[in-house]
Amino acid sequence: MQGALCFYTKALKLSHSQAESAVLHRNRSACYLKLEDYTKAEADASKALDADPGDVKARFRRAQALQKLGRLNEAFLDAQRCAQMEPTNNTFKEMLRLLGAQSQKKVTIQMSSTDARVQQMFSLLLDPSAQPSDRQKAAQNLVVLSREEAGAEQIFRNDGVKLIQSLLGSNQEEVVLSALRTLVGLCTGHQSRTMAIVNELGMEQLCGVMGSGASAVSLAACHLLQVMFEALTEGMNREIRGKDEAILPEPSRELRSMLRHLVEMMPASSVSGPGRDSAINLLVKQVPRKSQRNPDNSLTLWVIDQGLKKILEVAGTVPEMSEGPPLTDNSHMSCSVLLSKLYDDLKSDAERENFNKLCEEYVQHHFGRPGLESKLRAIQTVSVLLQGPSDVGNRTLEMSGMMDAVISLCASEVVCHQQVAVEALIHAAGKAKRASFITANGVALLKDLYKKSENDQIRVRALVGLCKLGSAGGTDFSMKQFAEGSTLKLAKQCRKWLCNESLPPTSRRWAIEGLAYLTFDADVKEDLVEDRNALQAMFQLAKSEDKTVLFAVGSTLVNCTNSYDVDKPDPQMVELAKYAKQHVPEEHPKDAHSFVEKRLMKLLEAGVVSALVCMGKQESPALTETCRECIARVFLALVERQEDRGTVVAQGGGKALLPLVSESTDVGKTKAAQALAKITITSNPEIAFPGERIYEVVRPLVSLLTLDCTLLQNFESLMALTNLAGISERLRQKIIKEKAVPKVEGYMFEEHELVRAAATECMCNLVLSTEVQQLYVATGNDRLKLLVLYSGEEDERLRKAAAGTLAMLTAEQPELCARIPGTTSHWLEILQALLLSDSLELRHRGVVVMLNLMQAEKSLAETLMESEALEILSVLAKSTEQSPISRAAQHCLDKAIEYGIIKKPEEGGEGNEP
Repeated sequence: MQGALCFYTKALKLSHSQAESAVLHRNRSACYLKLEDYTKAEADASKALDADPGDVKARFRRAQALQKLGRLNEAFLDAQRCAQMEPTNNTFKEMLRLLGAQSQKKVTIQMSSTDARVQQMFSLLLDPSAQPSDRQKAAQNLVVLSREEAGAEQIFRNDGVKLIQSLLGSNQEEVVLSALRTLVGLCTGHQSRTMAIVNELGMEQLCGVMGSGASAVSLAACHLLQVMFEALTEGMNREIRGKDEAILPEPSRELRSMLRHLVEMMPASSVSGPGRDSAINLLVKQVPRKSQRNPDNSLTLWVIDQGLKKILEVAGTVPEMSEGPPLTDNSHMSCSVLLSKLYDDLKSDAERENFNKLCEEYVQHHFGRPGLESKLRAIQTVSVLLQGPSDVGNRTLEMSGMMDAVISLCASEVVCHQQVAVEALIHAAGKAKRASFITANGVALLKDLYKKSENDQIRVRALVGLCKLGSAGGTDFSMKQFAEGSTLKLAKQCRKWLCNESLPPTSRRWAIEGLAYLTFDADVKEDLVEDRNALQAMFQLAKSEDKTVLFAVGSTLVNCTNSYDVDKPDPQMVELAKYAKQHVPEEHPKDAHSFVEKRLMKLLEAGVVSALVCMGKQESPALTETCRECIARVFLALVERQEDRGTVVAQGGGKALLPLVSESTDVGKTKAAQALAKITITSNPEIAFPGERIYEVVRPLVSLLTLDCTLLQNFESLMALTNLAGISERLRQKIIKEKAVPKVEGYMFEEHELVRAAATECMCNLVLSTEVQQLYVATGNDRLKLLVLYSGEEDERLRKAAAGTLAMLTAEQPELCARIPGTTSHWLEILQALLLSDSLELRHRGVVVMLNLMQAEKSLAETLMESEALEILSVLAKSTEQSPISRAAQHCLDKAIEYGIIKKPEEGGEGNEP
């Protein structure tokens, strides 16, 4: 057996065919099984299956090796697959029976062992004389046990939920955290257990824990409720199979109970600020539909009916006043996001009108009441609505007397009154028509506040209002709202406040808001990237707990990197507009490509990638889809230069982009996918996306192969997929599974030369898969004809790709060789042109195709030897350098001699004679 092993190992070194290597690996795996080296047996069988997933012998040998290694679940899956391929094979049936029995025995042993460990932990936790440190360790061990299905089931069956309920009342924060994490393990992916736990613990206790003052406990409780929501909703959406699943009750009652308690937490004064933020976060994630294709928005309608006014209670709370629940700096922004999500989830005008009516009634109720505090609450509510569903906010702002009240309160001597009014004024300036009204009526007031107020918090807000109005022209250089140099002075003051660590974080956040508007001006962009301290301060705030700063930072970076979309006007239309004396937008000279490139380099040096990575990880309603789009845009700009891509990947940019392709706006998803494509083209994908992460890259790349995307995005996607398809069979299978092959074939007909060549290159790597080869083997299509014709095109890149695909197909599927003469009457000329090409790569591909044709059929060899190909091959074979081309040419001649088509040249002879 050792001798056979040596022979197979030597043969593998000499083998150049993937099919041959697969057979050798399969046979060597059998040798390793006999020698009881099961690890190597499994590895060789896996290599054979990588080349041919349908190899039943290799799969059976891997199942045998896995069984011996104790990996019974994997062995069972392989044996099951073997039995599916050959249902009458008794050996496979017997192995399945044995593996089933062994697995059951192993589970029984595990269960008894797990049961003992669970009982031990319970005893420690129930023992009043146990040391606090021992109880803490026991609670942590319970968390570990709950993460395994066997442990979770034992905890649940042994009345562990009641014990966990008592632990939730512990004075030790670590014990409470462990109890919550144990519940997460019990509920994850298990609907029936989750329903039982919700009913036994009660939502009141869980919401009470989430509403506690401890931030870590609040976040852990929020995570538990998130897991519970997912378990219940996935259970409702899952297709019901089998009797056990069919008898489960509908979990909608538990869902409604959870939502009702979350809504009731909104105005409750007993709930902490972080707890309230967690409740809002859960409503944002769980209530609106995940897809507009789902017609059921009943949860949204229920929350609006039962809880909209309670949400508005939070929105209208002014923290500096005595009334109202406790808030954090993020609460108002979170409310804006929740209100926006609810409004966007409505389907009809009637539903939207009802939402508007409820908001107007609430604002009118408080605005119409006597006393200043009620009016401030109404203005604060309008301010939050303007940041969320702005259409609703604008309607409430247009209510009689509202704008006058805002303007008059800006002059109040009470700081908190001024603050609420100025913020409302800033948010009101978002729309062009309102901005022009405020420019006419409010600029003087804002300037007065900025210059004369003694309170920096008022001054910074007034400054942002001026910044917002000053940027109304966007990137249009000719549309300056203020005098020359005014925006630079405003930006300088923003940077000064941003770097002033003695100011509260909210004031520094407003300074970034100002820069987000002012950086439409290229002069401001240049000054900002030159100010290293200001950039570092902005990145630090982006990483801080203040989530409300995320969009402002994202917008500022989008402006600095010029990663916003710009529609270049048609030159003819520009001339017509000038002739008609219409306004024509002008680009700032410092927005030219050379300036943008320098700004990108300075941002990279300042550490922008780590800031973006932290921003993308935030779990907050403030990280909206629009905010994620900003992050994706900046990443795309940063990877534009090939030499910068390694830096972005090294600092975690590749990993950070993956969530953005699924959780962003449609534009953001496309930008993130394009950034991934650029990285995959020039970096080693296995290093840029290690482990299983590399398989997550495939779907976003395939999403770029649509007519909605630009030709550049199509091209970069094809290039990236080409790289991935050349790595392993598993990746090729992933690409095939994502239905990329028909799309790639479609782009092989694209008029643009580069896109057509890239698609053919991608196909060249995909044909390494047997599944794709079968598409060419199937009759009744012109796939093979297209490759032959492309091998004769003028575009060298296209010729290389097509000839390479042809070489691989004819090697792996010899039956295709006989079909080549029928594809076109010029097939022989095309192959001869490849042999005569100046390009060594084309010559090599041509001679390999010739060799494959000659090995396939004697009649093909005769046809080739009767043509000029004989003379060309003779010349190539005589090359003094022993290159792959000369060796392949000689093999062609040797095959012709073997067939008896030509005579073997005599010593000193000049050539071959037919």
